[in-house]
Amino acid sequence: MKQITTISCKLKITPELAKEIEATLVEYANACQFIHENSDKKLTNNVAMQSLMYDTVRENFQLSAQTTIHAIRRVCGNRKTSITNHIKKELSFSPTSVDYDSRTFSLDTKTWIVSVKLLTKRTKIELLIGNYQRGILKGSKSKSAVLNKRKDGSYYINININNIAPDPTDTDKVIGIDLGRTDIATTSESDSWSGKKITNKRNHYSQMRAVLQQKASKGTRSSRRRCRKLQQRLSGKERRFQKHINHEITTYLVKKAATNKTSIAIEDLTNIRTRTNQQRRTKKERRLSNNWAFYQFRMFLTYKCLLNGVRLILVNPAYTSQTCHKCLHIHPTKGKSYRNGKNYHCNHCGWEGDADYNGAKNIAALGLSVNQPGGSWLFCQVSNLDFRPRQLTIWDILEGYKKPAS
Repeated sequence: MKQITTISCKLKITPELAKEIEATLVEYANACQFIHENSDKKLTNNVAMQSLMYDTVRENFQLSAQTTIHAIRRVCGNRKTSITNHIKKELSFSPTSVDYDSRTFSLDTKTWIVSVKLLTKRTKIELLIGNYQRGILKGSKSKSAVLNKRKDGSYYINININNIAPDPTDTDKVIGIDLGRTDIATTSESDSWSGKKITNKRNHYSQMRAVLQQKASKGTRSSRRRCRKLQQRLSGKERRFQKHINHEITTYLVKKAATNKTSIAIEDLTNIRTRTNQQRRTKKERRLSNNWAFYQFRMFLTYKCLLNGVRLILVNPAYTSQTCHKCLHIHPTKGKSYRNGKNYHCNHCGWEGDADYNGAKNIAALGLSVNQPGGSWLFCQVSNLDFRPRQLTIWDILEGYKKPAS
């Protein structure tokens, strides 16, 4: 299996080179907009679009042959994404990036210089990168890249590397991971990452944004200018902080799973914000719940598992936090739970402990049932239990499960 890794590298740009890059970005964006406006909006096939628009674009714009083809592919790709995500807003193309392939891009790892085709000529640009990027790029074969301009005016090139991902290791061990806000992640092996400091940091950023916004709206011209500069400095700081935390946790989890030859199971939290936002909550609670990047955590975990040969299993999150992992029972009264905040106390078997740890154990059990379907791993835990008529088990909730005979 192939896994594409993207390495973001800063470029050393002179004022003259910046003008050339800017002209290329504008021409590329105008070509994409021209293709979109002069073709059937439902057309998403690259081959059909190329035969229809290639000659016209080449006549009207100063793009090379390959860059023209990439402009056509970008329009088709954006249309497919818009259709898939049910986006009704009209497509528009901003002069922020250009796509390259092996014919219009090359990387010299000896001098750390990239060569890209700009509007008028092929240009060599020096990379401003550290040992981390050099270690990954050294000896690799990069066949595509994206030249882009960021909001702060700096220029980067995202180099794509094709890695051959190893096959997932077959194992009968699974680590369950419960994601949350109080504790970012808790594993079935008792590893936990507290979210207290992170919540305090996010509250601090929120208060600073509110204060700056208030001062900018009521202050003098000079104070508004200073507030705007401070807002620019804070822009993206919280996002980068969250990204750093997610990288640290997922790297630790995947390395531990690869070393111990175990699989990883997490809850499938797709559309969780849509579901939770339907509940009545305060503005602060809504902000804290919506700000944390659970999807980013899952994406980081996914690609790192692929690169390290670790199997990632997504399980149904229904009742994982309400079920006792010891006796597999749920509170018999609808609307009530054995869980109270961070504490879980089962009135059926008497087990008491951390609620997130209990949820992680249930996720691990569900992951093991997916990893080893039809196995007898659960029989020893439930065969001797007295199933009360009014007591519900997690297996009564999940469809398609056949309870083992006692």
